[in-house]
Amino acid sequence: MNAIPVSYYVIFSGLLFSIGLYGVLVRRNVIGILMSIELIINAANINLVAFSRYVAAKPETGQIFAAFVIVLAASAAAVGLAIVLSVYRNRRTIYTDEINLLKW
Repeated sequence: MNAIPVSYYVIFSGLLFSIGLYGVLVRRNVIGILMSIELIINAANINLVAFSRYVAAKPETGQIFAAFVIVLAASAAAVGLAIVLSVYRNRRTIYTDEINLLKW
């Protein structure tokens, strides 16, 4: 059985990061922006696991870091969605160009 080269993982992670970055820069919907940030975090997780498998003496180290990042990303997503719900209740919109929190 042949192992997949680390370059394939890096290319896949780079594509996933690029899609996430494009989504953050182009989207107007706050929920879409949060989903794009999650794509960026998942790209970082793929790199952590791939490089720990091919470089580290203990391959489970990258998996432990990835699990830690997943837990932090889940809590950040929960806080982000709570903020979006709060803004929607006050402003009745979730589009970034229509939200001006400094305006009464």
